[in-house]
Amino acid sequence: MSDPFKNKSVLVTGGTGSFGKRFIQTVLENYDPRRVIVFSRDELKQFEMAQSPKMKELDRGRMRYFLGDVRDAERLRQAFTDVQIVIHAAALKQVPACEYNPFEAIKTNVHGAQNIIDVSVERGVERVVALSTDKACNPVNLYGATKLCSDKLFVAGNSYSGGRATSFAVVRYGNVVGSRGSVVPFFLKRRETGVLPITHREMTRFWITLQQGVDFVVSAVSRMQGGEIFVPKIPSAKILDLATAIGPDCEIEDVGIRPGEKLHEMMISADDARQTLEFGDHYVITPHFEWWPERAKRYDDGAPVPEGFVYSSERNDHWLSVEEISTLAAPFVGTVGD
Repeated sequence: MSDPFKNKSVLVTGGTGSFGKRFIQTVLENYDPRRVIVFSRDELKQFEMAQSPKMKELDRGRMRYFLGDVRDAERLRQAFTDVQIVIHAAALKQVPACEYNPFEAIKTNVHGAQNIIDVSVERGVERVVALSTDKACNPVNLYGATKLCSDKLFVAGNSYSGGRATSFAVVRYGNVVGSRGSVVPFFLKRRETGVLPITHREMTRFWITLQQGVDFVVSAVSRMQGGEIFVPKIPSAKILDLATAIGPDCEIEDVGIRPGEKLHEMMISADDARQTLEFGDHYVITPHFEWWPERAKRYDDGAPVPEGFVYSSERNDHWLSVEEISTLAAPFVGTVGD
C-alpha cells in the first residue's frame, strides 16, 4: 500500500483517546505525514501525551495540539486550515451516560458530525474517515441512534460536497479490547473482589484489538472513494467466556441487562445487506446515491452478500476461545487505572 499520508496534514478529533493515540503513533512510525494535529478537549491529556517519551521520540516537529470541541464550528475552522485528512474519533460513547444525558450526546455525536462535514467542505479537506460502532446498526440505545445518524450524515456528506474535493467514509467495528471504559479493564479491576458482575450469560460481542482497528482505518483512508461504510471481519466472544478468562476463580454475579443494552450486537442488517459487498477480510456497505456507480468501479472485485445476510455477533463464524481471550487481555494486566 502506498503512503496515503505522505506530505499531508492529518487531524484527529479525540486524538488523546485510546484510538487517537495509537493511530497517531502508527502514522508517525510507519508513514510520512507533514504534520499531525490532535484536536481534543482535555488539556491535561494533551500535556501528558506530548510529554510521553514515545511521542517525544516520534514528534520531530510534526505534532500540533489544538484544544477544542467538535461542537464548536468556529474552532474547527481554525484547526482545519491546510488540513488534507481528518480522522473523526471524538464521541460520547458510554451507553448509560448517553441514556442519562441524551441532549449532550446529540450535541457531540450528531451536531459535532455536522460541524465536521460543514467545515471539511468549506476548508477543502480531501478525505474524512469517521469512526462508528456496531451499536449504530439497528440501534436500541441513544448512543447507537446518534452514531447511526452520524453515519448517515457522513455518507450523505458526499452529496453535500458536490463537485468539491472532499470525500467522506465511515469505519464501523465492535468492542475494542482494553479501551478506556470497556469491560476488560472493568473485569480486571473487579476480579480483586472475587466477584465479576455480568449482565446476561448468553450475551455476545464483536471484538477487535486496538491495533487492528487502527490498521483498518488506515486501509480505509487509502482505499475510500467516498460514501462507503467499511466493516471488518472480526471474531465474537461470549461474555461468560470473557469473565472466565479474566477471573477463572471468581464468582459470577448476574446483574441484568443495563438500560439500552443489547443481548447481541450487529454490524450489517438484512436491509444493509442489499448494498453490501464482501471482500477477503471485510465488507463494504455501499450508498444508494446516484453518484455511486461511477465510484463503484474500484470495488469490482467484491461479491454481493446473499439475500437476507446478517452480520451479528451471535451468528459469527469466528469465535474467541477462553485461551485466546486470556492472551488478548494479558497486556492490560497491571495497567488498570492508568
